[in-house]
Amino acid sequence: MNMTHPPDWKRPLILGVGGATRPGSSTERALRIALDSAAEAGAETIALVGEDLDFPMYAPHDPGRSPKAARFVSLVARCQGLVIASPGYHGIVSGLVKNALDYVEDLRDSPQPYLENRAVGCIACAAGWQATGSTLVSLRSVVHALRGWPTPLGGAVNTAQPDSGLDAGARAQLQTIGRQVVRFARATGALAALTPEAGQVDEARAG
Repeated sequence: MNMTHPPDWKRPLILGVGGATRPGSSTERALRIALDSAAEAGAETIALVGEDLDFPMYAPHDPGRSPKAARFVSLVARCQGLVIASPGYHGIVSGLVKNALDYVEDLRDSPQPYLENRAVGCIACAAGWQATGSTLVSLRSVVHALRGWPTPLGGAVNTAQPDSGLDAGARAQLQTIGRQVVRFARATGALAALTPEAGQVDEARAG
């Protein structure tokens, strides 16, 4: 486990990923609520939404990367935490979001591979509780597979409700997710600063 963090870990970079192809979608709004909360907690935030994620279908055998895809991979490598928000398409993560997450495979050989040691807030938005639940579970499963740490609280937004489900209760939930990502990023950064040999110990055990 490599726990390398930049010296400015007290102001971690939190990357927001998600939304839909339609600008200003409910999913994008939910993502920005969580990111705004992370910023209020002292984090630097960047959002990649909608058209920012319009990448070619991921092809691991093709090393060529579009400018948008290359920027995404670079930001994932730099960030100390993420918030990922997906609409529920037929009960699972949307193709737009899943394709973007497939590009994280490009980080398999990096010093901190995939999403290792990063907290990831997961948000699902759909017209009904059944789809929000299954989408949230699938999103958290993808994060686990990429070695990320889903925050204890996940966001489920039922867009069939008034105000697209973004009432005071849902907003409070999303704000908590943003704060949890920041707290975890700071905790891992502080641990790495105090015990820089921690990663070497874990690697030795794995060997």
